[in-house]
Amino acid sequence: MDMTANGRAVRFLAENLQYPRASFDAILLWDLLDYLEPALVKQMVPNLTELLRPGGVILAMFHSKKPEGFQRYRVADSNTLQVISTALVCPAQKVYQNREIQDLFSRFRTMKSFVGRDQLRETLFIK
Repeated sequence: MDMTANGRAVRFLAENLQYPRASFDAILLWDLLDYLEPALVKQMVPNLTELLRPGGVILAMFHSKKPEGFQRYRVADSNTLQVISTALVCPAQKVYQNREIQDLFSRFRTMKSFVGRDQLRETLFIK
């Protein structure tokens, strides 16, 4: 069994995210990419892109520095997203810079990014 980062990424994607192409209108990715191995992220983003319908969107968040804690996100209502601090579940693997984010999502036609008070970069990608 290939235990390299690339081998683990290939196995993960072969066992997960098995949905028909263009079957989602939107994906809430939260800050998941910060916590995954970079080898998996590079393979996962194109996979997610294929799952979106044309015009579909991904909402992703990126930390501007390695987070000291762990957050969960709750959609409270149509206007409110709550960020709830919790015990550290796993450490962040990578902090992505703007250029790296643009490269990961280069197949999307639009990217809008906002930096919040909590140093989270909220980014909306439109396919």
